[in-house]
Amino acid sequence: MGSVTLTISDETKEELNSFAWVIWSEVAGEEFRKKEIFEEYLKTGKLSDEDWKFCEKVDWHPVDELPLKEKFIKELEAARRESSIKLKSVSDIFK
Repeated sequence: MGSVTLTISDETKEELNSFAWVIWSEVAGEEFRKKEIFEEYLKTGKLSDEDWKFCEKVDWHPVDELPLKEKFIKELEAARRESSIKLKSVSDIFK
């Protein structure tokens, strides 16, 4: 297995060390794998079975990284402008 060395500031190193339970090499490896999967997804629009299993494991999907479609943004804005009903309690929903 290969090795990568990163240079970070002393301040960043101290901050990372404050999370002693985190295995930073695993975090970096997962992020690199996500980048690879995302780039392949952009090219093909598909995921391999192995990539799909990884995505399920880390609760992530390349679609999560895509920008929102303009149509969806407009629908969200329209819904936000609609008047809403203010409830005093959850039981008011069923009245």
